[in-house]
Amino acid sequence: MSTDTQERTAANVDAAELAKFGALAHQWWDPESEMFGPLHRMNPLRLAHIERLAGGLAGKRAIDVGCGGGILAEALAARGAQVTGIDLAEKSLKVAMLHRLESGAAVDYRLVAAEDAAAAEPGAYDLVTCLEMLEHVPDPASTVRACAGLLKPGGLAVFSTINRNPKSFLLAIVGAEYVLRLLPRGTHEYAKFVTPSELAAHCRAAGLAPCDITGLAYNPLTKAFTLGGDAGVNYFLAARKG
Repeated sequence: MSTDTQERTAANVDAAELAKFGALAHQWWDPESEMFGPLHRMNPLRLAHIERLAGGLAGKRAIDVGCGGGILAEALAARGAQVTGIDLAEKSLKVAMLHRLESGAAVDYRLVAAEDAAAAEPGAYDLVTCLEMLEHVPDPASTVRACAGLLKPGGLAVFSTINRNPKSFLLAIVGAEYVLRLLPRGTHEYAKFVTPSELAAHCRAAGLAPCDITGLAYNPLTKAFTLGGDAGVNYFLAARKG
């Protein structure tokens, strides 16, 4: 690895975040796990949302940035996309590779930063997904630029993250981590949350035109996730490359 690559990779990685997810990597495919259970429950909903925004997935080349254990990457492949999954959490990637052996999913997993992937494969993908990641990196704008760099002209990027406001603090941290215990304590840091206007600005600066913002809500009584117009806590933002 060149010095330039090392500097680029190191610039947008939080070692504590990698260690946190690495310690829980064995739980990725446990639908009842405290950390990843919510991802399994919301995955059909977010997959359908991405497929709708993309106008179908069959035959499209897609890259899942921050793929973790491969929950979304495998689902995209099952819908006919040609999928690459990238992450810097080596233990999570190994879990993804092991699960691929069991499922037979056609996913190409790579241990590489988004910035380095964009430098190696500029304009190579029809679809970039980057879900539940921006709130875990030091420089979200750098990740957005990398996602834009990976896209073909006209390609679609779909991000999901957590809004930053009093409501999201109460629900995403106090409620989810301390009251309902949907997630382990310390999963999120409020200061790292990203508002829709900030994310939209990052997109525009990277040459992406925001085209959809959709909220994701959780009902603790029914334990169900729903999509809607309220982006006050969790939300998706989609943008197209000009």
